[in-house]
Amino acid sequence: MKQDSTRNTAYTVDCEDYVHVVKFNPFDSGDACSLIAYGGNNYVVVGTCRFQEEDAEVEGMQYKTLRTFHHGIRVDAIAWSPETRLDALPPQIRFCTAASDRKLRLFTSDLQDKNEFKTFDGHSDYINDLVFAPKEGQEVASVSDDHTCRVWDLEGNEKAHFVLRSPGMSVCWHPEEAFKLMVAEKNGTIRFYDLITQQAILSLECEQTPLMSADWCLKNTLKIGAVAGSDWLIWDITRSRWSRVNENLFATTGYPGKTTTQLLVHHLGHPQPILTGTAAVGSGLTWHRTLPLCAVGGDHKIFFWVTEM
Repeated sequence: MKQDSTRNTAYTVDCEDYVHVVKFNPFDSGDACSLIAYGGNNYVVVGTCRFQEEDAEVEGMQYKTLRTFHHGIRVDAIAWSPETRLDALPPQIRFCTAASDRKLRLFTSDLQDKNEFKTFDGHSDYINDLVFAPKEGQEVASVSDDHTCRVWDLEGNEKAHFVLRSPGMSVCWHPEEAFKLMVAEKNGTIRFYDLITQQAILSLECEQTPLMSADWCLKNTLKIGAVAGSDWLIWDITRSRWSRVNENLFATTGYPGKTTTQLLVHHLGHPQPILTGTAAVGSGLTWHRTLPLCAVGGDHKIFFWVTEM
């Protein structure tokens, strides 16, 4: 863990492999440290982070690996379960992954002897995003290039199936709207589905395509951000994530796979980005649960940026 001023990063964590995806746990796990998971070519690493911005006794950043989970195939997306608790006896770690073999994998561990995973089969093409039900964590929703959004129980049974008009790029489940699901499609349509009636109840249309990513603001359920074409809008942004602590902060990254990718942190009150950072071959983008701090994966590293509220 070291300061890295040459790339505008506040901190970096060295990893054994290329990091395809990185995800802070958005839920309270009962511990002062923040849980973070990152996925490589055939594993998922779960660790804890603590930053000097939240604890004066920490010098810079403290990172600790809790467990490495064998995955066997490249990890493309990770979702945390709200059932994850570090203050339970024994503790419980639960997360779900999407992989390049079009399958979901649900992992459950007590960080000791219990390490289980289940495979969910059903999608016929690449899975772009997934999310747990934010209250009880008893269901998982996923979207795919196969033009479907599917909702699963924790045994891998399909509970709901929505047919889309183009590839599903993002799916969001808001803790204040537990019976609604937001699905963003590549054709620029963002739809909200009622999970009780399993009907679409609202849709937003972007003027630009392709839509690459969308996010539902945690602090304000009326704010949607998306990235479509080369533009971002409020409610349109190319791979965007809202800050979890400030409804006016959001971040975007360029397309992963380039030699360097640019991270931009925007504030709705300013016409220009308030932070610009670059990192080698970045992918994944995630916000800390309580700090104005975001992380991006890269080549054998995770990069962390800190911005002002």
